[in-house]
Amino acid sequence: MSLSGLAGQTRADIGILGGTGLYEIDGIKDVREISLDTPFGRPSDPYVVGTLEGKSVAFLSRHGRGHRLLPAEINYRANTYGFKTLGVGRIISVNSVGSLKKEIRPRDIVLADQFYDRTRRQNTFFGDGIVAHIGFARPVCPELSRVLHEAGKGLGLRMHLGGTYICIEGPAFSTVAESRTYRSWDCDVIGMTSATEARLCREAEICYSTLSLATDYDVWHAEEESVSVELILENLRLNIGNAKAVIKSAVAALPPGGRRACGCGEALRNAIVTDPALIPSGTREKLRIIIDKYIPC
Repeated sequence: MSLSGLAGQTRADIGILGGTGLYEIDGIKDVREISLDTPFGRPSDPYVVGTLEGKSVAFLSRHGRGHRLLPAEINYRANTYGFKTLGVGRIISVNSVGSLKKEIRPRDIVLADQFYDRTRRQNTFFGDGIVAHIGFARPVCPELSRVLHEAGKGLGLRMHLGGTYICIEGPAFSTVAESRTYRSWDCDVIGMTSATEARLCREAEICYSTLSLATDYDVWHAEEESVSVELILENLRLNIGNAKAVIKSAVAALPPGGRRACGCGEALRNAIVTDPALIPSGTREKLRIIIDKYIPC
């Protein structure tokens, strides 16, 4: 379906971005699949749109159903743009991470509030004749993180509110030397996706928070089993049910109608520095749903 073909059809207030092991959310009603083309290409998979706990939601599998895409192969811009096209104002992301701290045990859930990005990806919508510099000192939505944290605590889960997520390119796991270096930088967890998503969501003025599911102690912990795909998938399998329960509880607790008290929805105000008269018409149209509030197309 093209963007123009979406007019008047199902929209969603809340986006759910599933990672390894999370390919669907139980309980979504009135389900429809929507395939989108965006100016940045095709998203990872069709969006599953429906209602969850009385709220309109859109679910997307980050790696594609069946886990077809490497972290570096994911079209992060298309994924985020697609959510924006559907009207999403908040995104709850789920991803697996390695723990870099003893106190963050495998099967704990971390709500990181800082990122250290070591990837080499396209992580901005801007360029091609338009420049914007967003504020990114606080890269996740504090309101959304608080709701997720309270939901998890209410379920009796081991939750960690705050922490630094180091994002690596992958797909290989870290060497021991790298893992020890990241610990010396006081990073808390390590993953391969969330920093890119957070930056694009901020540019798109979408609230973003990520449920990081700790599956292992990376490779720094000499007394623990070395990180492996088998270990990750087993711990992730045990944690996916918890993540789904947190999402359902949080979705029920979020304000109706997409109302937001945070500043995420104004992130581009005063951030676009290019003279509007000099922005190419093609670039204006490509970014219409992102910049139209400030620079009418």
